[in-house]
Amino acid sequence: MGQTFTTEIQARYRDINLAGHVDNVEAVRVLDEARYEFLRFAHLPGLPADATGLLHGVAPGVSELVASQTIEYHSEMRFVPYQPFLASLWVSRVGRSSFTVSAELRVDAAGGPAAVWECVNVLWDHHAASAWTISDPVRADLMAYDGPPAAFRR
Repeated sequence: MGQTFTTEIQARYRDINLAGHVDNVEAVRVLDEARYEFLRFAHLPGLPADATGLLHGVAPGVSELVASQTIEYHSEMRFVPYQPFLASLWVSRVGRSSFTVSAELRVDAAGGPAAVWECVNVLWDHHAASAWTISDPVRADLMAYDGPPAAFRR
């Protein structure tokens, strides 16, 4: 397995519902924010000073679009003031023009994952209005964080 990217996303009062636990939609928001940090700021050795993140090598006008998301909740996520959510992310598949980010979301570092998630991302060339074929350098950057698919219970 390659590296795993771990980040903290600060819990917000808007994340909770009237029952005091994190709303399922907000859990996806937290994971999407972590995905954004992963793709934009994950460390790769040897990057030039002006290049950051796993997608630093895509062509101009290319961005990632979410094609699908799958989430499974393993435990209740209670809101704890000043305690950030912990998200661990890795790349579990790289295709021709898409890749899958897998993640585990924890409320407590010592606890198991409260949610597991997979997000299929398509690299989209806005100038050509079509999918962008992943180049060998971008593929190598993504593979630095290669790991298994998310551990769903199904």
